[in-house]
Formats: sequence, structure tokens, C-alpha cells
Amino acid sequence: MSGHGFHVHGPHDHAVEHASHGSDDFASKVAVMTAVLSTVGALFAYEGGATQNDALLHKNMAAIKKTEASNHWNYYQAKSNKQNLAELAVALNDGENKTRYQQEVERYKTEKADIKKEAEALEAEVKEFNQKSDESMHLHHRWAQAMTAVQIAISLAAISLLTRKKWLNYVTYTAAGAGGVLAALAMVHV
Repeated sequence: MSGHGFHVHGPHDHAVEHASHGSDDFASKVAVMTAVLSTVGALFAYEGGATQNDALLHKNMAAIKKTEASNHWNYYQAKSNKQNLAELAVALNDGENKTRYQQEVERYKTEKADIKKEAEALEAEVKEFNQKSDESMHLHHRWAQAMTAVQIAISLAAISLLTRKKWLNYVTYTAAGAGGVLAALAMVHV
């Protein structure tokens, strides 16, 4: 095109103009299919991102609980050290002092039992959060596989439109169907 009002159409411009004004049924169907696949792909991508975020949140909670459990085990160890010192004091003393230190030994044993229960409960939570993280990451992979299949279907649709090969359109449907199956597996947590 020149700036002096003189316009020359290239072959591609003519084909595009003809397609936009004509009634090319094949192109219309592929265009609609591509739009639908793009929308479905966006939904799959959203679900994939959401499950990945869930996996990260669960892993983060597992790390927090692991730190809490470690703190409890350290506290348990400190009580054990105090108990050991009190037991040594029992062995080295007699009379009233021995009785007082023996009471401390018993107190430390009771406190340690409570601390141990709390630490073991926190470790169980760590395992639970790690399992939830693994499950969410598995779902994320399913959604990512579904999205990949849809992206392949969109690419095949473009190639089928450019080559005008109807058989390639069936391959496009197959790829889109595979994406749908993978998404269904993700929905039912398989």
C-alpha cells in the first residue's frame, strides 16, 4: 500500500478478505472449536494453578509444624537433662533433700510425658500436611497434562485450518478429548 491512494492487494490479503466475506463452513467450525478450547484451557490452567498453590500451602504448614515439633523435642530434652540432674542429686543426698529431689524427678517425668505427646501429635500433623501436599501436587500435574493436551488441540486446529485437511480435525478432536479425560481424572482425584 502506498501513501498516495494507490493500493495493491497481495495474494494473502485477497484470501483473507475472501474468507471474511465468504461462508467458509470449515473455517467457521474450526474458529468456534478453537475459541471453546481456549476457554476450556483457561479453566484447566486456573485449576492447575490452584492445586499447585494448595500443594505449596500444605508443604509450608508441614514445615511450620515440623519446627514446632522440633521445639517440643528440644524442650523434652531439656526436661530430660533436668531429670538426670535431679536423679544425680537423689543419689548424692539423703533425708529431706533426697525427698525433694525425688519429687522433682517425678515432676520432670510427668512433664516429659506431656511434652512427648504434644511432639508426637505435631509430627502426625507434619505427615498429614505432607500427604495433602503430595496429593495436591499430583492433581496439579493432572491439570497441567489436561492443559497441554488442549494446547496441542488448539495447535492442531490451526494446522488443520491452514492445510484444509479435515482428517487433521479429527486428530484435533482426539487431542481435545484426551485433555477432557485428563481433566475428569483430576476432578475425581485420580
